[in-house]
Amino acid sequence: MKKIIYLAGGCFWGVDAYFSSIKGVLETETAYANGKTNKTYYENLKTTDHAETVKITYDNELISLKEILEYFYYIVDPFSIDKQGNDRGRQYRTGIYAEDEETLQIARKFLEDKQKNEKEKIQIQVEKLKNYVKAEEYHQDYLKKNPLGYCHINLSDKPKI
Repeated sequence: MKKIIYLAGGCFWGVDAYFSSIKGVLETETAYANGKTNKTYYENLKTTDHAETVKITYDNELISLKEILEYFYYIVDPFSIDKQGNDRGRQYRTGIYAEDEETLQIARKFLEDKQKNEKEKIQIQVEKLKNYVKAEEYHQDYLKKNPLGYCHINLSDKPKI
């Protein structure tokens, strides 16, 4: 069955490319989420406070939400505030967003369990999705179109989940 989760993990180019290569992920879409307005564009993110986000559509019979969250936790610095890799600013914050409360509860529980084994405080937001705006076409599949583009994620490094 198709399910959707929205993940903000710094620059969305790398998050998009990473998840699009995982078995069970059916589709990815780069977007902006959880800002102050229902419209924005790339150059305006500092004003609207949207996070660069990837909409992940997956088949939960092939990959579970917990597995997706494990991959996400692996590729981000969960203790960082408003930065990932060389990118700095609120648009690069980390977050797990969803349209339904059940998914949010699973995400909260996942992070609570992770926190038990960490010394630092995990800084990943878990919030209901709001003000979702699909990113411009040139951001869609960016690293497939521009294989030498910047990415803070090692795209070939997949943990055993």
